[in-house]
Amino acid sequence: MKKLISGFSFWIIIAVIITLIYPSPFLGAGGIQFKIFIIPLLQLIMFGMGSTMGVHDFQEILKSPKAVFLGVFFQFSIMPLVGWGLTKVFDFPTEIAAGIILVGCMPCGLASNVMSYLAKANVALSLTLTSIATFLAPILTPFLMKTLAGQLIEIHFWDMVWEISKLILIPIILGVIYNKLIGQRWPWFQKQLPLISMLSIAFIIIIITANGRNSLLSVGPLLVVACFLHNTIGFVLGYWGGRATGLPEKDCRTIAIEVGLQNAGLASGLAMAMGKVATLGLPAAIFGPLMNINGSTLANYWKNK
Repeated sequence: MKKLISGFSFWIIIAVIITLIYPSPFLGAGGIQFKIFIIPLLQLIMFGMGSTMGVHDFQEILKSPKAVFLGVFFQFSIMPLVGWGLTKVFDFPTEIAAGIILVGCMPCGLASNVMSYLAKANVALSLTLTSIATFLAPILTPFLMKTLAGQLIEIHFWDMVWEISKLILIPIILGVIYNKLIGQRWPWFQKQLPLISMLSIAFIIIIITANGRNSLLSVGPLLVVACFLHNTIGFVLGYWGGRATGLPEKDCRTIAIEVGLQNAGLASGLAMAMGKVATLGLPAAIFGPLMNINGSTLANYWKNK
């Protein structure tokens, strides 16, 4: 899995460069616009997540309630506020600025559990935080977007609640049901789900890059810097937030990873649902590969420390 993630980030960067030079093949074919696949692909990723979930994903609530509470609190406070702050530092167009905040308002990234394992962190805590944050997202993400980005773009709270529910809650519940009823009968499919999820994320990033090429070329370097800072500051504040509240080293590492790694795919799906994938979705397309590269580097550093 470690090699898969490292190779994934590298090839995504190559694919993005190719897409920027030759966007047309990635826009559509035969009258079909490829961007219509963004939402189904994200739902497939969430289905895969649900098919691996169980009671054990929530066991840390009883074992380490303080770490769980702080992890969720930092997740939905640090990244949204840092994203909002970056929009004040960088003079981006309003929809791209809102996209930065949108990435910050997402729950934990799906790669966080693997990164926690590589970093010799608390994997059980990572699983619990990812699960809880994902289930809280349908309410907290619209609330945070309405509060922090409401002046940049129009946010319909209940519409966003429903969109997020369609994108994550329903597919996850179906994944849980699938795992209980027939998951053991198709072990080959279960084993391929991580690869399917990564390929789906790659396709989503390429589609967004192709559709937002002109906007990306106009703000590209600064947006890369902003996304890099967003991700890095999340790691730093997440880690030291844990240290300042007296958590063990492994828990601090876990919270840093959970805070820094966002569900960029969900941000892309919401941008698509709002009809703004070429602008609102651009920060997510850049943040995704960057966070995997930075996260792998941080995990390897902690592993060898």
